[in-house]
Amino acid sequence: MDKARPPANAVALAYQTGDAAPRVVAKGRGLVAEQIVARAREHGVHIHESRELVALLMQVDLDRNIPPALYRAVAELLAWLYHIENARRAGEP
Repeated sequence: MDKARPPANAVALAYQTGDAAPRVVAKGRGLVAEQIVARAREHGVHIHESRELVALLMQVDLDRNIPPALYRAVAELLAWLYHIENARRAGEP
């Protein structure tokens, strides 16, 4: 994500083993979006930028599971994150 250009919108998802689906735990526009991204960076959370996916996730109510129509897109995102985490643990760049 370009640090010079703050996000217009941001959505944070959480997924725990055993959950039916990932859920929206934070979302916002403008300053709130900037704060979501800043908190994610502070805690070492990976940030993935996809305007299209964020636009769809902005329609999901807070603390609600993502709808089935977004399962595949979010599953691909989670697979990417797991790959990055595994590479990090193995000491790969």
